[in-house]
Amino acid sequence: MSRKPRDKRMSIDDVIGSLESGMTIGIGGWGPRRKPMALVRALYNSDLTDLTIVSWGGADVGLLARAGKIRKLVYAFVSLDSVPLEPNFQRARQTKAVPEVVELDEGMFQTGLRAAAQRLPFLPMRAGLGSDVLVNNPWIRTVTSPYPDPDGVREDLVAVPALNLDVALVHLNRADMHGNAAYLGPDPYFDDLFAMAAQRTYVSVEQVLDTAGLTVDTPVQRLLLSRMMVEGVVETPNGAHFTTCTPDYERDERFQREYAAAAGGSDEDWQAFHDRFLAGDEASYQAAVKAFHEESDR
Repeated sequence: MSRKPRDKRMSIDDVIGSLESGMTIGIGGWGPRRKPMALVRALYNSDLTDLTIVSWGGADVGLLARAGKIRKLVYAFVSLDSVPLEPNFQRARQTKAVPEVVELDEGMFQTGLRAAAQRLPFLPMRAGLGSDVLVNNPWIRTVTSPYPDPDGVREDLVAVPALNLDVALVHLNRADMHGNAAYLGPDPYFDDLFAMAAQRTYVSVEQVLDTAGLTVDTPVQRLLLSRMMVEGVVETPNGAHFTTCTPDYERDERFQREYAAAAGGSDEDWQAFHDRFLAGDEASYQAAVKAFHEESDR
């Protein structure tokens, strides 16, 4: 007997309500590009604490660090591009607000996700050898290849540990209600690796379409996530703001400057930003951003 795929549509509150303090959460996207910011904002406003966050970081890391949500951070960088160092992250590092940090080479970060995706304890690679990554993370071990090279030498390699995730949060352009999801921009940003490395994946998207509509104008190779990889789908128009979600919209540089100024300013500056933009739900945030641009255009 055939069984229809289930309807996996959820609300933002449904997703956050399924999470628990102490979890390891991977956040997809890349710096200031296609981050699941609506979910991150809800996480920022939640009661969850003691989280391990795994991310090629941007404002997602900055917001969660500012809110005191992060116990451990695993990252390759934390940047807003036009603002090279994310200011809330910078503040957290300088004040040691994040108790434990693991900074990895970008290749090591990717390899750690690949190991988790393949359910392996580690994968070997050369990146990291001779670098301070191993000095600052002495728990990362090396292994000797069991296979000699043509000269009979057995090479030492870094044993990159798996970045196992309890949950992955990612944002794509389109999905159907079953969890098949597509990106329409130039880069998948390893969101599929986050999904495969996680026990559960929640994807927010600009628009939920029926399955036929999802594939009409979308090349098959852009269907990044299959329904087997996804626990829940959240329709969140403009849900990656203020990061990019090409081709739906680009990064909101004007708002990013407002964010960076508040994050790098006084506690009063940040509180004012929080009260205006972050204290409410996602609809309140989107309305406040719209009002901000209307005021700026006058």
